[in-house]
Amino acid sequence: MTCEPRRRLRRTARSITQAGVLALATTLPLWGPSAQALEQVIIKVPLLETSITVDLNELTDPNLLVRGNSDLAELDRASNGAIGRKLIELLNAPVPLSLAQVADGSVGSPLLEQALLVLSSFGSIQGRSPDLSGRTLQEAFRKASINGEPSLLALMKAIPGKSVTLDLGRARFIIEQMQRQHRRAEALLKSTPAVTVTAATGDSLPLQRSEVQLAVPHRKEPLKLLLLRPTRGGNGHLVVISHGLWDGPESFEGWARLLAGQGYSVVLPYHPGSDSSQQQAMLSGQVPPPGPEELELRPRDISAVIDAVAAGRLPSFAGVRGDRVVVIGHSWGATTTLQLAGVKPSDTLLRSRCSDLNDPERNLSWTLQCSWLKGVRRGAIQDARVISVVAVSPPTSLLFDQGAAQGMTGRVLLVSGSHDWVVPPDPEAINPMARSRALGNRLVLAKGGDHFNLRPGTSADGGVLGPLILAWTKGSFAAGAGVRPAPNASSFITDSGWGNSQIPLRDVTTRLGTN
Repeated sequence: MTCEPRRRLRRTARSITQAGVLALATTLPLWGPSAQALEQVIIKVPLLETSITVDLNELTDPNLLVRGNSDLAELDRASNGAIGRKLIELLNAPVPLSLAQVADGSVGSPLLEQALLVLSSFGSIQGRSPDLSGRTLQEAFRKASINGEPSLLALMKAIPGKSVTLDLGRARFIIEQMQRQHRRAEALLKSTPAVTVTAATGDSLPLQRSEVQLAVPHRKEPLKLLLLRPTRGGNGHLVVISHGLWDGPESFEGWARLLAGQGYSVVLPYHPGSDSSQQQAMLSGQVPPPGPEELELRPRDISAVIDAVAAGRLPSFAGVRGDRVVVIGHSWGATTTLQLAGVKPSDTLLRSRCSDLNDPERNLSWTLQCSWLKGVRRGAIQDARVISVVAVSPPTSLLFDQGAAQGMTGRVLLVSGSHDWVVPPDPEAINPMARSRALGNRLVLAKGGDHFNLRPGTSADGGVLGPLILAWTKGSFAAGAGVRPAPNASSFITDSGWGNSQIPLRDVTTRLGTN
C-alpha cells in the first residue's frame, strides 16, 4: 500500500464506525460450515480505491496489532496506535441480546436467513458453503458466548470460513436505514406505559389433540390439520392459526393450547406450498421456492377449514360454529389473516418500489413481498365469516396501499416487536395502523420482541402474547354485532392484565398519527 492511500486512510479512519461493525455482525450468520475459522478481515473504506486487510488474531489485543504484519497493523503504527485501539474497542462491543435471540429463533425458520441475503451486497465470506438451516448461526453464538455476552470479535472467530470482506459504506447505509425503521416504535414505547401482568386464574379444560387430512378443491393434495379442542366445556367458537413462511403449527401450538383450554376449538393448518416440508423439498431440489400463487392459496386454505367445520366434515368439531371465526397468524400467516379480514392487496407499490435498492423504507420483508407481484390480482380473498384477526409481524407496506382497509369486514389487532429486523415496525406496522385505527383496530408494540421470540412454541401459557391473544379473542366473540370495523368502534381489550414481565407490551393505538 502506497503512502498516499495511507494518508487518505488516516484522514478517513473515523469512518470505521460501530454501525459498520454491527452490520458485519448481521451479515456473518448467512453462511455455513467450512474447514476452518475466519482468518482475515478485509475492510473496504468509503470513497477510497484501496482496502485494509488484517489478520483476525491481531485484533484480539492492541499490542498484537502493533507487532503485526497486516495493512491495518502498518496503519496503526503510523497513527501511534489510535486506529487499532478504536477498531478493537468496536470489535469487542457486545452483540445485542436481541440478535442472539434471533439466532436461536432462526433454527428451523429460515425466513431470516433468506431475507438476510439482501445484506450480502455489502459483505461476503470467502471459503464457505451455503447453509440455510440456521444451525451454523446458533452454534457460532454458542461458541462466542462461552465467556459471557458475545462480542463481535468472538462472533467473527466462531464463524467458519477463510476471510470476510466488509464494505463500510454500504454497511453504514443499510444499518442506518434499519435503525430509522425502529425510531418511531422506540418513541411510542417510551411515551406509553407497559400493560400490567396478571397471573393466570382458573383451571384449564382437558384437551384432545389430533391430526387429520382434509381434501380441498384448490390444492391437489389434502390439507394436513392439527386440531386442539376441549373434551368438555367447549364454547362452540372456532379459532384458526396460520403459520409463516417455512414454519408450521408446532411453532404456535402454545396459542392453541391456551385457547382450547379456555373452551375454544382451534385448527392449525399446514400450508403445503410454504411450510417446513416445502422448504426441505426445495433445498433438496425437488420443488421450486414458494410461488406468488400462494398469496391466493393460503387464505383459501383457511376458508376451506371454515367450510369444513360449518359443514360438519370435521367430526371432532361437531357443534362448533363456522359463521363467526377468529384467525391468528404470524409473519406471512399474519398477512393471510389481513387478506381474510378484507384488506385488499394492490400491485401499485410493488411495481413502483421493488426495483429501488436505495428506497429509504426498504427492509428485509420486501424480499418476500416483492415475490408476490404476479399473485396480487388473485389475492383478494375476503371471508366475511372472519370477524376479527390477530396479525403478528405481518409484511404489509408494499402489498396494501393507503385505501386497502376501506372494505374491511374483520377487526384487526396488529402486534409488532421493537427488535424485529425482518419485518420492522415502521413502515410495516405503524403507518398502516395509523390509517386504520379509527375503525377500532389496535396496534400493540412488544419492547424487545423480534421476529421469532413472540412465537409461543408449545408453551401451554401461550408465551409472550398468550394473555393478549386470549383477551382479544374473548372480546371479539363477546362483541356481538359490534365486532365489525366501524368509526370509533370500541376496543376488545382493556388497558391492563395482558402484559408480559420479560417483554413489556404497550397498546400505542391512541398515540398514532393519521399518516
